[in-house]
Amino acid sequence: MSKMTIPLGPQHPALKEPVNFTLVLEGEQITGSTVNLGYNHRGVEKAAESRTFLQDIYLIERVCGICSHSHTTCYITCVEELAKALVPERALAIRTLVAELERVHSHLLWLGIAGYEMGFETLFMYSWRDREQVLDCLEMVSGNRVHYGINTIGGVRRDITAEQKKIILSKISYLEERTKYYVKLGTEEPTVLARTQKVGMLPHDVALERGAVGPTARASAVKRDVRKDEPYLIYDKLDFNLITHDTNDVFGRLVVRVLELVESYKIIRQVLNYLPEGPIAVKVPAKIGPGEAVSRYEAPRGEDFHYVKANGTDKPERVKVRAPTMANYPSVSYMLDGGYLADVPMVIAAIDPCMSCTDRAMVYDNKAGKVQIYGWDDLRKYGIEHYKKRGIDFSKM
Repeated sequence: MSKMTIPLGPQHPALKEPVNFTLVLEGEQITGSTVNLGYNHRGVEKAAESRTFLQDIYLIERVCGICSHSHTTCYITCVEELAKALVPERALAIRTLVAELERVHSHLLWLGIAGYEMGFETLFMYSWRDREQVLDCLEMVSGNRVHYGINTIGGVRRDITAEQKKIILSKISYLEERTKYYVKLGTEEPTVLARTQKVGMLPHDVALERGAVGPTARASAVKRDVRKDEPYLIYDKLDFNLITHDTNDVFGRLVVRVLELVESYKIIRQVLNYLPEGPIAVKVPAKIGPGEAVSRYEAPRGEDFHYVKANGTDKPERVKVRAPTMANYPSVSYMLDGGYLADVPMVIAAIDPCMSCTDRAMVYDNKAGKVQIYGWDDLRKYGIEHYKKRGIDFSKM
């Protein structure tokens, strides 16, 4: 049988953001695949250098719409370490609360997308309807349904009232009942089983070798979760289970996320019952002394990693973001190989990819054998020259 090479993306109905997969097929079976990034670079890291530490919170929050709290918490943990700020315990608890509400939001969103990709649109409608409950909680707590803006350097912007606590607990009780249905659906429904079992295989040793993170790794029996491995916020005071599965397939990734919902509900209840009295923020100087800091955070998709370098001014000299999707991409080509074309959207969706979080750009000079560094003026000049060759002169605009 002859081989055929086809592109999937960067524009494709199964892809919500641009990315390209080059697939080599023998009939309907995939014999080789590559992931091609770089269609969605937004220059967030470079833009962070020209804004203050405080302004960067709202820029970093927009690295991802679903994991916005994850990125800001990871970022300000670095800033607060550099500033030697002692964040109040109540603020840490509120950050933890929003973190778990965000995890519930993300996993329910993923469950709906998984249902959509496998042609089970009823599951999509049900899970997204229930997701509204947690979005209502996030809006009530922070004022926003997507970019919550709850974090500030030294604490949080808003406190939790007794009435809000009561409402959140009520909505969590509702979601706990609904999640029992999803657990039953995910483990027994024939359509779900047929589309997920033995699909997108990623053995335990390959997951370790390729650096998989989050539910993608835990579905291959990798016991790795930053909340357990290197506790931050108040996770060291909470009782919850590290969920893993050993089927190494899309089914396992579904099971891990659904069972993690149950653990998140437990955490939310514990945080609300724990909330200590005290302030919700401390003052932190605008200018931060020279130094470097790194922070790890268990985002809904997996380990988030931030690096911040300060130089004594009110602006960071360098901000680096390694989102979990970037860590999971090396596993995707392995999961696709040997599978079937019809399963590709499901396999890609199973890592819960975010291309906007992931894409970065660099220019490598082959002759000099090093990375070329551009300043803002250099980038503008490069852009003007690039478009001049195409008949557009931005220098006059």
